[in-house]
Amino acid sequence: MAKQQAITLKVAGKSYQFNIESGKEEAYRLAEREVNNFLAAIKKRNFENWTDRDYLSITALQFAIANVTARQSREADDDDLRRLEQLGQNIDAYLNNPRQ
Repeated sequence: MAKQQAITLKVAGKSYQFNIESGKEEAYRLAEREVNNFLAAIKKRNFENWTDRDYLSITALQFAIANVTARQSREADDDDLRRLEQLGQNIDAYLNNPRQ
């Protein structure tokens, strides 16, 4: 079992305590900073009648969109790699069994 450590993250002005695997603190701190920075940028737009919940919802949606986009990009890259592997196999087959 991986060693755990306790950390506190502050998101949208509220503190949250987590027990995380040692060595992952930097990723959590970067995520904390990214969420708070994005939230602050959205709040600067000062949408009329928006609550903190609205701002947090849009922040969550933005990160979900980025996650889905990155995943789709990786899947496309995987498809390209599979096509390249198939092409490589076809070339190998041709070179190993040339038609005469």
